[in-house]
Amino acid sequence: MLTTTPEEAVKIVKSHDRVFLHSAAATPIRLVKALTDRHAELRDVEIVSLHTEGPAPYADDAYQDSFIVNSFFVGANIRKQVQKGIANYVPIFLSEIPNLFRSGLMPIDVAMVTVSQPNEKGFCSLGCSVDVSNAAIDTAKHIIAQVNPNMPFVHGNGILHMSQIDSFVEVNDPLPEMTINEPTEVETKIGSHIASLVEDGATLQMGIGGIPNAALKQLIHHKNLGIHTEMCSDGIVDLVERGVINGSQKVTEPGKIVSGFAFGTRKIYDFIDNNPIVNMMDVGYVNDTRTIRKNPKVTAINSAIEIDVFGQVCADSIGTHQYSGVGGQMDFIRGASLSAGGKAILALPSRTSRGLARIVPILKPGASVVTTRAHVHYIVTEHGIAHLYAKNLKERARQMIKIAHPDDREAISKMVYENAKMMIS
Repeated sequence: MLTTTPEEAVKIVKSHDRVFLHSAAATPIRLVKALTDRHAELRDVEIVSLHTEGPAPYADDAYQDSFIVNSFFVGANIRKQVQKGIANYVPIFLSEIPNLFRSGLMPIDVAMVTVSQPNEKGFCSLGCSVDVSNAAIDTAKHIIAQVNPNMPFVHGNGILHMSQIDSFVEVNDPLPEMTINEPTEVETKIGSHIASLVEDGATLQMGIGGIPNAALKQLIHHKNLGIHTEMCSDGIVDLVERGVINGSQKVTEPGKIVSGFAFGTRKIYDFIDNNPIVNMMDVGYVNDTRTIRKNPKVTAINSAIEIDVFGQVCADSIGTHQYSGVGGQMDFIRGASLSAGGKAILALPSRTSRGLARIVPILKPGASVVTTRAHVHYIVTEHGIAHLYAKNLKERARQMIKIAHPDDREAISKMVYENAKMMIS
């Protein structure tokens, strides 16, 4: 394996190229810095990616002539730039992104990724992030790889032979980790409500953060759970070791944990390393509703920023300010709804940390609707569960007000009556 420096490797990038960056904990941070350092000699290099970790200097105002940022999911490292209009957000279902690359609609010139060390047969793994990165690699004209011994070798379809890689850069950097705190009292209550909806033999999909983590902690007495999810984190490890998660009831990859990417602490990275029960897969397959619905009792657990009393879900913006992205929420909401015995769950605290209501009569002006009211089944807050499926608008409003914060219920009721001209009592 012939290696080079980051500075030499990124010389393949030329003006007007489209460059793909590997996702989440697999972000090739050394290559990102080396590419940004070339800003003076580059013009209009398009950077495309999902959420990335580490610095994103290419998105800074000073480099607008050099780099055009088009992100499919807005992370903390580019959020301010997107909100200022310096960087751009592309709204799209996660399941559809791989086909952008494979179809030629969005051809990739250079893919910059992080891989595991090659095994004795010369194969590397994309490790903790296959997601859309697999498709980018398959179609890119040039592939530059950071080879990192800290990247786990993970089974699935994120495997590539070293002969496919044009440039190798050896690094020995710790992978980015997410801080995982103990659930708060509110998160624990929400987790308990979610756990009451999960049946034995269910196939789980969960998002990221305190609420999914709290829900997983409440599932220790369940049986024969499976995992088919766009992402996984530390919370699944204990349930596997207890025998709660065994995948025995799954139809697709029975006995396997199937995920698009993993992000958490070293605990999850060590767990997935060379683990034969873990398949990290392309989200064009993982998030396809045709795949999801084959499994029994698919229980999709996702979050929201705010939800109106009729079930419209804003999950990626705060008013007009872009916060995250569409991601795979709709893929799994729909997939779970079509699964035999499936349940689509959206969970959120009734108020923000600043005391603002998150169950609202009307979404903030400019707020984007990620999941429509026609798709919504269960909404969960710390105050209970609202089941909206097949309910009319009056029934939905009554259900949602019951799970709003007690101090907000009267004001919500009054606003709904005045604006929607409907009685809810």
